[in-house]
Amino acid sequence: MSVLSASGVEFDLQVPVLVVGAGACGLTAALAAAEQGAEVLVLERDAKPSGSTSLSSGLIPAAGTRWQAALQVEDSPSLFASDIQGKAHGKANPELVEQMTTQVGPTLEWLADAHGLVFELLQGFLYPGHSVLRMHAVPEHTGSALLQRLLNATRQQSIDLLTEATVSDLYVDNAQHVRGVRVSRPDGSSELVGCRALVLACNGYGGNPGLLERFIPELAGMDYFGHTGNQGEAILWGEALGAELRDMGAFQGHGSVAHPHGVLITWALMMEGGIQVNLQGERFSNEHQGYSEQSVSVFAQPEHLAWNLYDKRLHQLGMAFDDYCNAESMGAILQAGDESELARITGLPEDSLRQTLEQVQRFQKGASPDPFGRDFTKKPALQPPYYAVRVTCALFHTQGGLAVNEQARVLRPDGSPLPNLFAGGGAAQGVSGPAVWGYLSGNGLLTAVTLGRLAGSSAGRLVLASN
Repeated sequence: MSVLSASGVEFDLQVPVLVVGAGACGLTAALAAAEQGAEVLVLERDAKPSGSTSLSSGLIPAAGTRWQAALQVEDSPSLFASDIQGKAHGKANPELVEQMTTQVGPTLEWLADAHGLVFELLQGFLYPGHSVLRMHAVPEHTGSALLQRLLNATRQQSIDLLTEATVSDLYVDNAQHVRGVRVSRPDGSSELVGCRALVLACNGYGGNPGLLERFIPELAGMDYFGHTGNQGEAILWGEALGAELRDMGAFQGHGSVAHPHGVLITWALMMEGGIQVNLQGERFSNEHQGYSEQSVSVFAQPEHLAWNLYDKRLHQLGMAFDDYCNAESMGAILQAGDESELARITGLPEDSLRQTLEQVQRFQKGASPDPFGRDFTKKPALQPPYYAVRVTCALFHTQGGLAVNEQARVLRPDGSPLPNLFAGGGAAQGVSGPAVWGYLSGNGLLTAVTLGRLAGSSAGRLVLASN
């Protein structure tokens, strides 16, 4: 993962726009660059594109969309921006926040109208920190389905995608123009691919223990649920080119991954009335603070484990999500007729568990306040039969990265852009501020698709202008 001199280098082939990474960001960038009339090649290290997009729930928050209007949901980019900053304690980059919140809606409508993606507005509950319903998803409600639809769109546009192609080195000239890359293949061979614009869409550094130790040392020992290919190449290349790094301590974690099954359990269960208890049968946090912060709370518990406890109403809600259905088919979801059976099947101390459930009943009736600050009065009380799933915490992806401007061009510390380098998604600074508490649900795919479109459009215009 080096930056080398392009002096005297002869490339095996030349492509106007080169995109590194075939996740939501990279494929959206490719579609946008091709729309400008530029030839595009997407390079993907895996045999089959997956990455962080496939591991996500596939939900993209957007404000002021036609899908919201159809359901009479009143929203605006300014309200969305306020929610982002509220979650980030006002520490998210305001220019980037404004750009993302104003551009994501048009980006989704462009993907629908120009490329046939089908979106719907997720109904029934609000994710932590969102004022209104604004989570958009493809009908399957999974990240893998979103990625497959983007792949289908690139095929329809005859965009070239080269898999099992790992970018190992960048070649730059004396003016810091990226002139091309070295692509390494599984058989040990390599080829040199020249370009006139490079889009880094290769996600963050969650899979690189060295970079995690450098930027987020408090995560040492937490399970990593992201894609192992997220090795931080964009960070290392950007640093070598003198780019600015921003908000490197930010990340998205999750406090609800079925253990040991490794399946994401939707946080809607908590938002609609469920609770989490530790191995002593005691609650330990405000479950409504957000699933990202909850990763840290669960990490602090014995054995880094917790139990999600809920009832049949919430179990039925969970069955609307493919991941939850998968967890049930794997035997992760347990059912109990009463508190005694719940204690027996979970191994939780019955006295402590019973006391916790009684406390929650009092909170729900408004008889006493929750010491963790959660308002239980707005959701129905839990009723037997009870359901339970053992969960752990995990790091999903990092949220800090290369500084970019409104065209997704990578910036130096003085604010000047590098000549032909663009970044989006996990490779770029996000809108979650500097730490875990700033992650608003959906922030990852928000910047992936929006910066992806901006990066691809800008790269396409750049190369066409230079013809």
